[in-house]
Amino acid sequence: MFTLTFNNDKPLYEQLYSYVREEIEQGRIGPGEKLPSKRTLSAHLKISVVTVETAYALLASEGYIYSAPGSGYYAERIPGRMRGQTTSRPILRERQSEREYSIDFSTNRADTACFPFSVWAKLSREILSSGGEELLNTCSGKGVYALRQAIGDYLRSFRGLDVYPEQIVVGAGSEYLTGLLIQLLGRDKIYGVEDPGYVKTQRVFSANCPGVRPIAVDGSGARLDSLVAQGIQVAHITPSHHFPLGTVMPAARRHEILSWARGSEDRYIIEDDYDSDFRLYGRPMPTLLSLDCSGKVLYLNTFTKSLAPSMRIGYMVIPPELLEGFEKRLGFYACTVPVFEQLILAEFLKRGYFERHISRMRKLYASRRSHFVKALENSPLSQVLEVKGSNVGTHLLLSSKNGRSEKELVELAAREGVRVYGLSEYYSFGENRDRGCIIVGYSGMSAQEISRGVSALERAWL
Repeated sequence: MFTLTFNNDKPLYEQLYSYVREEIEQGRIGPGEKLPSKRTLSAHLKISVVTVETAYALLASEGYIYSAPGSGYYAERIPGRMRGQTTSRPILRERQSEREYSIDFSTNRADTACFPFSVWAKLSREILSSGGEELLNTCSGKGVYALRQAIGDYLRSFRGLDVYPEQIVVGAGSEYLTGLLIQLLGRDKIYGVEDPGYVKTQRVFSANCPGVRPIAVDGSGARLDSLVAQGIQVAHITPSHHFPLGTVMPAARRHEILSWARGSEDRYIIEDDYDSDFRLYGRPMPTLLSLDCSGKVLYLNTFTKSLAPSMRIGYMVIPPELLEGFEKRLGFYACTVPVFEQLILAEFLKRGYFERHISRMRKLYASRRSHFVKALENSPLSQVLEVKGSNVGTHLLLSSKNGRSEKELVELAAREGVRVYGLSEYYSFGENRDRGCIIVGYSGMSAQEISRGVSALERAWL
């Protein structure tokens, strides 16, 4: 049944070798089964005896067949292979959502329709035409200097941070950068993550070091007494906007946390400023880094939330006191973001496009938040739900006022094709009791979708 392809780039002996090998591996030629003689097979396939001899010699050298003097060639027994047994590896299918939703109040989406494609394309063409060898060569492990300089200028202008390019490290997202920070500070330290909090953060820390403990959170953010009681040495916190509770850490609590860090040489704070660009009303709160005078704060941020989920570019700011240690321990790492993307983003920042984009998105998200809140207030849902959440970020909390459980709210919404998320999903350390509270995001939804979603929730919950 085998057919040779004479106009194929693959030599004839190699085609024959591959065919016989697959027949043996698939069990269609069983152990000990005799193969056709070289002359018989050459005559059948209309090829030279030398071609068959070369293929058989290759199969014999790899242990697929053996020669019996005066008798011919026979198939070897391949361990674990039996006649008719398939050897193809099972394909691991990506886990699909068990249920299809017409409306998804996800918190990790952005309105990608508002992405400045034309500007990005224009900058791409400029970089390609003028980039030269810089596009093809490797850059510093910390990232392209032009991008680090642009990030430093932006932080100085809009976050009040006096940082230098040498302190900034660019990497492919916050997960990768968090792994570097753990290596820098030491895997043997006791790390603390907010609970509730972003579940992936807890998983990243747990995958990289054994000592991970919860930091309790109240209406002012991470609690100082929890840091002390848990013996935490490095605290990962989100003071500008806690996820998912939406709280903003007040000034007094910020100074308490900084004082705690200064209390011991091995204590540090990782400040995750993941969505500070989206304080929808009022002035941004000062960062912990801007208040730190002791080199105890390592600042972490990303462009994923502000530009697009697929924009895997993040950065961190390392205190000057830790720079020498970073170079010694981690200076051998290559930057994980392509130079081309870094150069585009550098120009995007330097020319003010990023600032204008953020300003436009703030107005858009503020409008959607207002529309969402008004739709809920004007709905009968207002009698059974309380809307919570600060003026930062792109999600809200809906708390049940009639005793209906979180599990019931999620399941009833799903029956109407609406996906919402329970607060208990964001507890990683066992405190996942039902709190009758739902998390809803709106950044990836139009006003029309929000209205349809509220109507669907009315049908589900009333």
